Amino acid sequence: MNITEILAPDMILPDIRANSKNGVLEELAAPICAKYRQIKLNELVEVLVQRERLGSTAIGDGIAIPHGKIGGIPRIVGVFGRSLKGVDFESLDGKPTHLFFLLVAPEESTSLHLKALARVSRLLKSATFREQLMKATDSAELYRLLKEEDARY
Repeated sequence: MNITEILAPDMILPDIRANSKNGVLEELAAPICAKYRQIKLNELVEVLVQRERLGSTAIGDGIAIPHGKIGGIPRIVGVFGRSLKGVDFESLDGKPTHLFFLLVAPEESTSLHLKALARVSRLLKSATFREQLMKATDSAELYRLLKEEDARY
């Protein structure tokens, strides 16, 4: 599974404005709901909030991988977002979260959902790569960097 199978160029948010966990989830979910009109924003956000209640998806090092399953989506899709100022996302290391990779999967998917989570986690592992993402100037550069880094694996 490649990141380009999950993430499209129009699903990159280079400057998340929200300053709360729920605000970030809503901002990340909006592009998916705009593309897949059968999915209602409030329903997707509720799925994501419910998942966060099980434990924060902020894994440390400024990274969060919020995820959930919902009906009405044909395949796993992703949204990448960057917050230059950082957001308190209840990270395991207690530091602000800057890089967000939202994954939304069809309700019936299991193994692909887990593979996508592992792929994103591996992709964002390198501190040097995370620094490049933070320095990128726009969504096109962010997409290019993600695509190039993914091709290395």
